[in-house]
Amino acid sequence: MTPFAYERAADPKTALALGARAGARYLGGGTNLVDLMRETIERPELLVDVTGLFGEIEDTQGGGLKIGAGVKNTALAADRRVRQRFPLLSQAILAGASAQIRNMATVGGNLLQRTRCGYFYDDAARCNKREAGAGCDALDGFNRNHAILGASSACVATHPSDMAVALAALDAVVTVEGQDGSREISMVDFHCLPGETPRIETLLKPGELVSGVIVAPNAFAGRSQYRKARDRASYAFALVSLAAGLELEGGTIKDVRLALGGVAHKPWRAFAAEAVLKGGPACEDAFREAAEAALASARGLRDNTFKVELAKRLIVDTLGKLTTKETA
Repeated sequence: MTPFAYERAADPKTALALGARAGARYLGGGTNLVDLMRETIERPELLVDVTGLFGEIEDTQGGGLKIGAGVKNTALAADRRVRQRFPLLSQAILAGASAQIRNMATVGGNLLQRTRCGYFYDDAARCNKREAGAGCDALDGFNRNHAILGASSACVATHPSDMAVALAALDAVVTVEGQDGSREISMVDFHCLPGETPRIETLLKPGELVSGVIVAPNAFAGRSQYRKARDRASYAFALVSLAAGLELEGGTIKDVRLALGGVAHKPWRAFAAEAVLKGGPACEDAFREAAEAALASARGLRDNTFKVELAKRLIVDTLGKLTTKETA
């Protein structure tokens, strides 16, 4: 770990002033950043501690929630309003990491965590995300956990967050503070695909600080679920995950939301599949057609082609379960 300075911000204005300094990074729970500092992948000159900021969960008009970026993952998953109104968000958080990490990790940090690609962490490997123009050893290496959607010749890493996948399905909005004021970014746009610049991971501008997430009310609570296919039952990143919400009117699909995790450089909203399903019958044939649409552009690597079929089956099976689920 390289030497660094440390400052604790008492308020957002102070945090932004400190964050504007060269080499500054914001510190929340530190569950990812500190690990990267130990590996000397991240070398901040100044850590700006923002753990005392944006720590509230507030109701919004109509039954939505405004979730502060400093809220701990454990607190968010356990909040009664989250469990009742947005159960798939609670399920997604509980499917991630260990209880000890969830006790420390914050909402903002969860969104901004970096890939767990082994080549990114290995300084003996070539990695364009770590060093621009170095190359990507994952392309011809062991790539079982890597991307099948939205990847490029520069990077095939996946985004590790479970929570972000649920928020993408819920049409959440990320709120951001900067020297020029506040702005909002749609969750589905917040993270970037790698293209030729995999080091650019989000739409955040230098010095900007995530202040929270807004989740609007929806009609999916009774028919929603987060499912995660992984190598072991706990503390493992997704091979493929799915956040799904379904609104039925009789036997017709009035609305649907689908987002995949473990398959791309960002949470992957399956808009093509949703378009197939909306206004149509809630039946297995429709679910299969939607699954094919969702994975139409998928391209497997040597070790991860199985993810394509796994994702399709997860979509079909989850939608089937949600269709037959009884709601209160």
